Amino acid sequence: MHHNSSINDKLKEDKKLLSIYFSAGYPNLNDTKTIIESLENSGVDMIEIGLPFSDPLADGPTIQESSQIALHNGMTTNILFQQLENIRETVKIPLLIMGYFNPILQYGVENFCKRCAEIGIDGLIIPDLPVDIYIENYKFLFEKYGLVNVFLITPQTSEDRIRYIDSVSNGFIYMVSSASVTGNQGIFGESQTNYFERIANMKLKNPQLVGFGINDKTTFNQATKFAKGAIIGSAFIKFLKENGVNTIDNFIKNII
Repeated sequence: MHHNSSINDKLKEDKKLLSIYFSAGYPNLNDTKTIIESLENSGVDMIEIGLPFSDPLADGPTIQESSQIALHNGMTTNILFQQLENIRETVKIPLLIMGYFNPILQYGVENFCKRCAEIGIDGLIIPDLPVDIYIENYKFLFEKYGLVNVFLITPQTSEDRIRYIDSVSNGFIYMVSSASVTGNQGIFGESQTNYFERIANMKLKNPQLVGFGINDKTTFNQATKFAKGAIIGSAFIKFLKENGVNTIDNFIKNII
């Protein structure tokens, strides 16, 4: 079986990492595998596969819309797992599933973790699963199935909380670049860059990947000046909306 060290192996590589987020089942239901394979071929380091949910609280309009379209296309947890069934025959880079806790709970947390392990998913990002609830009720399952759980911090997260999250993490920390919803345009202002530097100065044991507001080479370089890597979601989904899945390489070339 595919070994779960690949996120941590990737984090040890001597380069700034680019992770791409997309909503599974968007633009079309069966694009999932094509997108993943194209992203790997384009030189992306990690992929976050979005599990669409009908009530996406923290997502910006672009991701919300792609999630709604994916659901309308018929995407479900079962279908996603079917689509990913043989993904490890072609794809080597780390794959994470990012989604809200509700669909995972409905599927059964242990069943969900088990399926992820069977398919070769490396980790999960569940923005609305509180760290304490995770530790108390689910950590043992993630460990049983070799899954990395990734927690989010924001500019509002207290230093104590960040240190606590760092102490219970075993992969990377998802550093939200701004308190606002995802997909902001333009370059990062001073308050953002100060935040990036402040976190870097904490010398956390887990590397950080910055997400939200990254859309080109400039913002990628700004975000990764102090951090290990960056995550692009909204800008990639906009690109898919305008260009479909056939020219993904062009998008990635403009960043790395």
